[in-house]
Formats: sequence, C-alpha cells, structure tokens
Amino acid sequence: MNAQAIFSTASRQYQKGQYTDALNQLNVLMEINRDTKTYVLLAKVLVKLGFKAEAARAYQLAGEAGGSRAEDYLTDAMKLYFANGQEDEALSIGLPLLEKAKTDAEIAFIIASIFLKRGEKEILGLFKAPLTLSTNRLHNALAFKLLTAEINDLQDRDALANLFRNNPKNTTLRSAHLVYAREANDYAEVEKHERDIQRALKAGQTEILAAEAPYYHATWCGDESFNRVAGAQLNPFPSSLTEVRRAAPHRWGERIRIGYVSADFWDDHATMKLLKAVLMAHDKTRFDVTLFCHTKSALAARDQDIRARWGRIVEIGDLSDDEAAHVIRQENIDILVDLKGHTLESRVSIFNRAAAPVQVGWLGFPGTTVNVDLDYIIGDPCVLPDSSKAHYYEKYCRLPETYQPNDPYERARPRAMSRKDVGLPEDAFVFASFNANRKISLQTVNLWIDILRQTPGSLLWVLCDRADARTNLLAKFKSAGVDTKRIVICGKFAYQNHVDRVPLADLGLDTYPYNGHTTTSEQLWAGLPVLSFKGTNFASRVSESLLNAIGVPELVATGPEDYVKEAVALYNNRDKIADYRKRLDENRFRMPLFDAERFCQHLETGYEMMADRAKRGLAPDHIDVPALPPRIGSFER
Repeated sequence: MNAQAIFSTASRQYQKGQYTDALNQLNVLMEINRDTKTYVLLAKVLVKLGFKAEAARAYQLAGEAGGSRAEDYLTDAMKLYFANGQEDEALSIGLPLLEKAKTDAEIAFIIASIFLKRGEKEILGLFKAPLTLSTNRLHNALAFKLLTAEINDLQDRDALANLFRNNPKNTTLRSAHLVYAREANDYAEVEKHERDIQRALKAGQTEILAAEAPYYHATWCGDESFNRVAGAQLNPFPSSLTEVRRAAPHRWGERIRIGYVSADFWDDHATMKLLKAVLMAHDKTRFDVTLFCHTKSALAARDQDIRARWGRIVEIGDLSDDEAAHVIRQENIDILVDLKGHTLESRVSIFNRAAAPVQVGWLGFPGTTVNVDLDYIIGDPCVLPDSSKAHYYEKYCRLPETYQPNDPYERARPRAMSRKDVGLPEDAFVFASFNANRKISLQTVNLWIDILRQTPGSLLWVLCDRADARTNLLAKFKSAGVDTKRIVICGKFAYQNHVDRVPLADLGLDTYPYNGHTTTSEQLWAGLPVLSFKGTNFASRVSESLLNAIGVPELVATGPEDYVKEAVALYNNRDKIADYRKRLDENRFRMPLFDAERFCQHLETGYEMMADRAKRGLAPDHIDVPALPPRIGSFER
C-alpha cells in the first residue's frame, strides 16, 4: 500500500472516531513519509486519544516543515504545550510569534500568562490590546491583571474602555473605567454613568462600591456611609488579628517609641512640606522617632543630609510586608503611624501583620482606612465630628485645632511676580484653582460655571497638566455657554515659582467632595483667600479645618448654593478680599495653622494618651486632646 493510500485510510478512520486504528496506520506511514499533512493528522488523532504532549510535538513538526499554515500549526502546538503544563516548550514556540500575538488573543493569553507567573512584567504591555478586544472572559480577566494602575498610562485607559465595553454589567470594570474618565475630566462619560450609580446606591446596592479603590472613590463621593464600603472586599484582614496584636506582650520604655511609615520621606514631596517641621520639633527626651522608609532610592539619596534631621531612618523598601513588620517589631515600636493610607505607593499591609501594639492612620488618606488594622485615626473636631463616628473603623484621636501640620520655617515665601509673567490681565477678577484636575468633579465644575455666569469679565485660572483633561475641561465650559477665553489653564511650576504666582489670583475656589488639602494651606500661606463650603465627609471638610485654624472661618459657605452666592459677592467687593488678605498676613505667624511647635505638642499629647490606654490594657477609645493656652505673640523666626 502506498503512502497516499495509508493516509486516506487513517483519515477515514479518524473521521469515524476509530482513533486507535488511525494511529496504527499513521505509525506505519511515518516510516515511509513524514510531510506536513501527516503530522497534522497525527496531532489530531493524538489529541483525541489524550496524548497532549505528543500531539503538541506533532503540530510543532508540522509548523517547522513550513508552508502557508505553518504559524497556525505552531500556534496549535503552543496551546497544547501550555494546556499540558509544558511552559518552556510553549514559550519557545510563542516568542517567535510575538508579532502575531499583537492581534491573536489566544497566543497573547498564553505568553502573557507565563510571563506574569514568572514575574517578568516588562513585556506584558504588548498583550493588553488583544486580550481586551477579545470576548473571552478568561482573556479579559488576565488583561485586567496586566493593568499597571498608572493613572497616566493611556494604554491602560484604552484597555479598560475595551474591557468595560465587553462587560458592561461588571461594576468593578465600570469603577476602574471611570477612574480614567475622571482623571481626564471626561464629564460626558462620567455623566453617562452617574445616574445608574446613584440609582443603585439609593436602592441600597452598596456592593457596587466594594471593589472600588478608596482614594478614587473619595474624589467623587462625599457620603461617609458609602466611603466606608469602598474597597471593602479587597484584602480583608482576619477579624481575630486585632485582639491578638493588642494582647501580645510588649516592653514599654521610658520614652515612647514612634514609628512613621511612608514612601514620601523626600524633601520636595507635598507631605514633607507639611510634616518635616513637626518631625524636627518632637521632644527627644520623651519620644524616640523612627522613620520606616520605602521612598524610592534615587529620591532618598538626593535628600540624605536633610532626611537625617527628621528622625532615625530604617529602610524597608526592599523588604516584603512580612519582613518589614518583623523589623518594626524588632525595633520595639510602641505606636506605628501610617502616613499613606489608600494612596499610591502605600504599604498599609504591613499594619495587617501585628507590627506594633498601637497602630494609627494620619495625614495620607482623608477618611477611614478600610481593611487595615488601625486603632486610631488622627483628625480634629471639624473633619471628624461626633456624627461621623459610626462610619469609621478606627477610634478618633482629635487634635484641638487642626489635624494638618505645617512647616513655617523652611517653606518658601512668595516673591514679587506680576500677572504679566503668567499671562493674566492686570485688571480682571481672577478666580483660581490649583488642585489636581481629578478633584474638579462634575459638581465642582457646574458650580464654577454658575459663578462665571454671574461675574462678567472674570477669569478662572486653573491648574491642569494633562492635554486630554484640558480639552475636556474647556469643552465642558463651552457647552455651558462660557467663553473659553475666560478659562486660563496653567501647568505645574517648581515649588518656589508656584508660591510666587498664587497671590496673583483674587480668590481661590475650593473643590468638592475632595477639597484642596496641601493645596489649600499653600494658598493660605501665600496670602490668597480660599472659598470653600461645609463638607459631608473628611475629604470635603479639610479646607474648613484649615480656614478655621488661620482665623478666617467666614470663607466657609454653608453649602453649594451659598458658595456660589459668596463667590459672586466677593467678586463685587474687592475691599472684603483685601481685608481677608490682611488677616491672612497678620495671622500667618500667630494662629495655629502654621504653628508647628504648638501642633507637635498637641500631637505628642495624643500619643501619650494612646500609650497610656495601651499600657493599662484598655482597648482604644475616642480621644480628644486638650488645647494648650492660646499663644501670645508671634512664632516667626
């Protein structure tokens, strides 16, 4: 029997499901003829008989023989190797097919799965597009894992848009998609989904928030009852952990050992503009201060001499969370303070490893820190009113004047600059916002539109670095009938130059529901009045706290409508604005907002009250730190 006759017999047997007989025929055929079609039929028969590895090898030989379908056969071989757990063999075939992988989701899935498993992430960006365009749920799930969480990654933005388009009922994907939409001030896209979200929340469907990143949730939602749900399904810690940690033996010393954990221990970071004077003001006879640092090495090395003044530094950047917690326990820290919360580069998981007997959240995240084992949150009576206690997992430690520290000694002061230097007309009334553009929520921009409509000739000077966000922001004003020539968009400046330009505006306009925080205190430091209104959660009450602490509480409107009304009134009363500027100048070195030494004494009292409860075996409870007597005179140096 010749080769063609044997092949035809084997093929008929395969068609009839007689796989063993077909294999016997093919074994005979392989002795006299090994061509592409023989290898392909052999592979098909072996698949039916359950011999995946052998089938993969047969497809591989078919592909290596060349021909118009060589890539198809190699792809089949790769799939079988992968399904059989032979990752090295699958990858050896897959790598030469990288160009095809850019459009073939199955190849992309296999190669990306292997690289992700091996922790080799550099190449993974190639595979996002085909995986997100696929309608296969497994492909989509892998694509979601490949996202970098880098908010300026346009590839991620497009990938999420594709994933959401494929899975329109997936609330996790919707939340992630809207993060990018809000970052780009894509109000049309936000508005498209806003009604559905609000309708679901009113119906009690709070589970739609459970997978949402808490920080980005805070940029659009000012309801504390919802804030405590955001992120609730992500990495919860065991309920027994807290009791075990608090009951563990601990050796207390004469001085209270404070540990601060952050990635922000470098001089130009916004957090250090606030915090460094307080760190240097700690009473070293009563407190031992250690900074557990996971700052990027290049930034840390640049500021090495400055950092040494802030406290003893222990580097944990190269350690796992378990290793870092072990180091902290070895240091016998009494009170461990998280300065990041649910923000970029956070290491909050360290706090879920019983690192210290007292664990505290402060400054980094404005709200309850979901799924993190914290005993206290540091705030003040404004940002943490009694009415909000039910919405917090932590107990309050309320400082008497403001929760926000500030550095009055090494902070740049504004130098003379003219409006001409920044492209502003000399005679126009200028409203300003220097907040991150993600804080310019749909509600905020609508309030600003109302203000501009009622203040003829006024300008809005707004910080916006992203090109797509600028386009969308201007489009929103234009669609509301506001001449876009009245919107003056600026970029980021070096810190000194930024402080120089701030006073050129007439009135700062705050954002809601995520106020300016460091941004507001910078404007007040530079002498610019900032108008805000009473908020409904921590993030939206911060400016009120700061305005109270600098002695201008009248700049806190009662609500959104009053905010618009007050902005219009100040536009018509420049004498009133001049009075606010005068008061800010007089109060800068007299009122509590920029009094780092006074703040530090209040903070230290709070730490002592926490430690006292822990030493006595008492569970954490709400703490209100008593205020020192009012300072007499100036603290300016």
